[in-house]
Amino acid sequence: MPKVDLHCHLIGTVRATTFAELARREKLELPADPERIFADINSLPPDPALYRNTVIPVPQGRSADEPEVSYSLFQASKWVIETLRSADDLTRIVYEAFEDAHRYSNTRHLELFFDDVPEHLEGLGYAGSVEAYAEGIRMAERDFGMTGRMIKGIDRSKSGEEALARVREVVDNPHEYVAGIGLDNLETAGPPERFVDAYRLAGEAGLGRTAHSSEHSPTAQNTITCLDDLGCDRIDHGYYVLEDPEVVARMRDEQVTFTVGSTTSRRSWRPWRRASIRAMLDEGLNVIPCSDDPGMFPTTLANEYRILDEQIGATHAQLSRMALSAVDASWLPDPERAALRAQVAADIASLDAEYALP
Repeated sequence: MPKVDLHCHLIGTVRATTFAELARREKLELPADPERIFADINSLPPDPALYRNTVIPVPQGRSADEPEVSYSLFQASKWVIETLRSADDLTRIVYEAFEDAHRYSNTRHLELFFDDVPEHLEGLGYAGSVEAYAEGIRMAERDFGMTGRMIKGIDRSKSGEEALARVREVVDNPHEYVAGIGLDNLETAGPPERFVDAYRLAGEAGLGRTAHSSEHSPTAQNTITCLDDLGCDRIDHGYYVLEDPEVVARMRDEQVTFTVGSTTSRRSWRPWRRASIRAMLDEGLNVIPCSDDPGMFPTTLANEYRILDEQIGATHAQLSRMALSAVDASWLPDPERAALRAQVAADIASLDAEYALP
């Protein structure tokens, strides 16, 4: 099935083999081989007192598949960032993200979150780094027939003033491949209302807006704030909207797009994630699968669809609708989005006919 991925973090796509090569080049000392580090990424559960009596029970202990030695997603990401030293490195990891999405998931359109320029790459500046990313997308469009866009990540652990400065940088340096902004990092690190001014500026500039919400804070209110005060076009994650029936009803009526992932670095929470997605489907919410951090979990967008099919129980009709809804929620210009939707719909219809699917 042709697919679209709207929630994928660039650093989280880096191949373990690429990380190993760059780490050797930079003589970065690591506690284990990159393949082992990525295989053992596992974020430990937070304070269980925060998650008592939720609608979908949250596991309070460790899961059976957790490794003896765990590496946090944030630490692994930091190590990867330390090895990126040039515009060519940035172009390479973007190209490889698209190549893997094309090869393993038949992804037709990919939107990648990118973070602030690290200190050791400040010589490139914002504009230089964005152009390096864009070159990777252009190469992928040429080689794989894909389309792509970038999403400027807004770190919610920082202040509202810093977020406003980051958005102003995006607005003052417009680029055809930077389509919007997205609030990321742990939801408990910063409430969405802190970023109203930054999001207002993005909206005035015509940028798409999304935010990680109702993922780590067990409340539906953050999602309401993201929609009503930040003006978000879609919501990343959103599982805890299930805590409030009135919010669920509104999300169903408005068909708000939720990018959901069955796989997370917090392994003990994976069953909770999947049960939450099942409940969201049962409530008629507009959920579409995403890969999130596919290189580090590891997973693929195809695997996320497979989990929806085999473990969550999504029907073929629901999976097909998700693929088309993902196109509709993308931040492509209208003509490109319409063309992509027509192609995806035609390809799904052709597959249905080939395999005699109802």
